[in-house]
Amino acid sequence: MFSKNLYWNIIVRVILIVLFSVILSYCIVIAQSLRLSIIILITIVFLTTNLISYLNSTNKKIRFFFDSVRNDDSNLSFPAETKNPALKELYNSMNRVNQQIQQQKIENRQQEQYFRTLLENVATGIITFNEKGFILHANSSAKRLLSIEVLTHLQQIERKDQKLFEAINCIKPFERKLVAVAAESGEIQLSLKATSFKTNENELVILSIQDIKNELDEKEIESWMKLIRVLMHEIMNSITPITSLSESLSNIYSAGGKPVLPEQLNVRTIATTLQGLNVIKEQGKGLMSFVESYRKLTGVPAPDKKWFRVWDLMSRVKTLYSSLENSGRLEISVISEDPDMEIFADQNLISQVLINLIRNAAEANENEPDSIIKIVAESDNNNFPLICVSDNGPGISEENLGKIFIPFFTTRENGSGIGLSISKQIMRAHGGNLKVRSVPNKETVFCMSFQS
Repeated sequence: MFSKNLYWNIIVRVILIVLFSVILSYCIVIAQSLRLSIIILITIVFLTTNLISYLNSTNKKIRFFFDSVRNDDSNLSFPAETKNPALKELYNSMNRVNQQIQQQKIENRQQEQYFRTLLENVATGIITFNEKGFILHANSSAKRLLSIEVLTHLQQIERKDQKLFEAINCIKPFERKLVAVAAESGEIQLSLKATSFKTNENELVILSIQDIKNELDEKEIESWMKLIRVLMHEIMNSITPITSLSESLSNIYSAGGKPVLPEQLNVRTIATTLQGLNVIKEQGKGLMSFVESYRKLTGVPAPDKKWFRVWDLMSRVKTLYSSLENSGRLEISVISEDPDMEIFADQNLISQVLINLIRNAAEANENEPDSIIKIVAESDNNNFPLICVSDNGPGISEENLGKIFIPFFTTRENGSGIGLSISKQIMRAHGGNLKVRSVPNKETVFCMSFQS
């Protein structure tokens, strides 16, 4: 090995220097030979100089190797054939290390090229910038979405669109924002999401930009079609009997296309007419109630946000529910992992959502004697507040799971179908969301997620 050869070379030279030093001492003190002393002294100087030269030569080669590595010089190589075994081992070791460094650099460059190609070909725009606003990387999709050919600083985006610049400049890690931007083809909706990345020098922000206008348009059309189908169903259910009954009453008061005479009417005809008119009146009231429900759905007020404790909210809602009719037949438990957890929201609106979720769970479990409703407050993976209402009842079928938030969709005979829709709108007005998961005959969980 290289270390053994180096050690032996140094040890042999040191032993020779010590040996000749002892002989020199003998010649000076005992033999008192001046000539021999001078010769031995010259020999000691030569051996010392040789040792220093040997060490300097080895250190110089090692220093030269590390300087080449530091300067990223991968073409450096050392002669493998030499008469000096120590230097031969040294050269072979440095050549092996250099080959490994070269191989690692090649792999890193290939990997870097792979990820660059991957970033350039994804449909999502990716921008990386530092605290000073300098853009370190921007892929082709980002430049295309922003209509900027060269991106070097965020100020270029400011000159292009002030609102977009402010959204990017103020976005926080793991936060999502939706910004409308004017483009040549018309207005587009950009979805922004940021992720932070720390290096040794500074903190970088990786921003993803995605045009979701087409997706929004498709979802909007799909939502409108679902809503129209529900509206048509409800309206037709109300109007069809009114039309049929009106036609029947019209036939009573006409014969051969002419109105009947007053003397042809009897008590039974009048009673039938009154009964039919009452039915028309009730159907009309039902239709008006349906329209009123639609008005409520589209008139969710803007939230008056304030900080309040989640535990106080859950205690308040539990008290409110206990005052409702038939509230004592189900057990409700309230759990909070942090009694001091706070959220910034409209307490009245959030209470409305929570009461609605509890009432839905109670109605879904009205025939389940062992049902338990749980209200749990906890933090999600991003440390944002999460309030969940769960029950162990019959659950929601997979078919209905995707429809329960559609306005006027209901599986209950006397349900209006707007409670969950309004609840979801209230949560979105708070910048949060309302999600559901259900396992039939095991559990159903509605979770209110907040982003602050």
